[in-house]
Amino acid sequence: MKDSLVFLLFCLFLLLFFFSEQVKNFAFFTTIPNSFVNVNTIFLSIILEAFPFILLGVFVSAIIQSFVSENTIQKLVPRNAYFAVIPAALLGIIFPICECAIIPVVRRLIKKGMPAHVGIVFMLSAPILNPVVYASTYFAFKSTPYIANARMIIGFTTAIIIGLILYHTFKGQTILREKNHHLHEHHHTHGNKFLETMYHASDELFDTGKYLFIGAFCASLFQTFLDRNLLLSIGTSTTLSPAIMMGFAYVLSVCSEADAFVASSFGSSFTTGGILAFLVFGPMLDIKNTLMLFAYFKKKFVFSLMAITTVVVYITIYIYQSFY
Repeated sequence: MKDSLVFLLFCLFLLLFFFSEQVKNFAFFTTIPNSFVNVNTIFLSIILEAFPFILLGVFVSAIIQSFVSENTIQKLVPRNAYFAVIPAALLGIIFPICECAIIPVVRRLIKKGMPAHVGIVFMLSAPILNPVVYASTYFAFKSTPYIANARMIIGFTTAIIIGLILYHTFKGQTILREKNHHLHEHHHTHGNKFLETMYHASDELFDTGKYLFIGAFCASLFQTFLDRNLLLSIGTSTTLSPAIMMGFAYVLSVCSEADAFVASSFGSSFTTGGILAFLVFGPMLDIKNTLMLFAYFKKKFVFSLMAITTVVVYITIYIYQSFY
């Protein structure tokens, strides 16, 4: 089953790549609508952008599974449930992982004994509070460098607030889905940690990869057929601009290490609050990582996480706009 999936995805990738290249060179393809070509191009760009980070995430997850014990996790995490969210939010500075890779890592940490709300804070903050993202944001907004600092502060604050709300909402409950039958976690490697890591990494990759492909395809459809002129016409509203840009960030599904350059292109059309809403909400929730969340976490938790994150980010941005 696994080999068939790999072959199918590989063939699909080659077909789309070939089709996107040949459409420019052969008259036969000129009858195909430009929208199809756009969907294809955007789909490939998302896959190519996200896949290296997916690989990073699954290998980090596999290393945690093979080399990090439950006792180690329990010793590293502060016992106080409220104090623990602060170092969790700052972990992104040390571990520069984007939203494409963070979900399998957090899932593994929670399975190893990390408190669920602490893992979620890490998951939400790491794609924002990492040095690469800060640098890209700073360079994308050279004329307004305060946006990079505001992004870090708002991302840190909202991640902690969301984590504490989830802690009280799901305290004592299991948020992870039952053992996924797609993950064959019964490999016997007779103490060979390297082989064990490879097995776990391959299992995670196949389980996560299909959701990346589905999410990337949905995002490419939205990017192609969404009426951007309508968005630009209401972008100057301090009330609507953050909400519109949050929705835009969700459907565009741009990696956090590149989204600042996309956001900067809307700088003249949207308010500062709208730009910050795009930069904070996108790394926390988008189409592709929503599908991954449903793969690893229970539906009730995912829906709650999405609702709480949306409300907290919007309110935080709205308050920010009132003072700046």
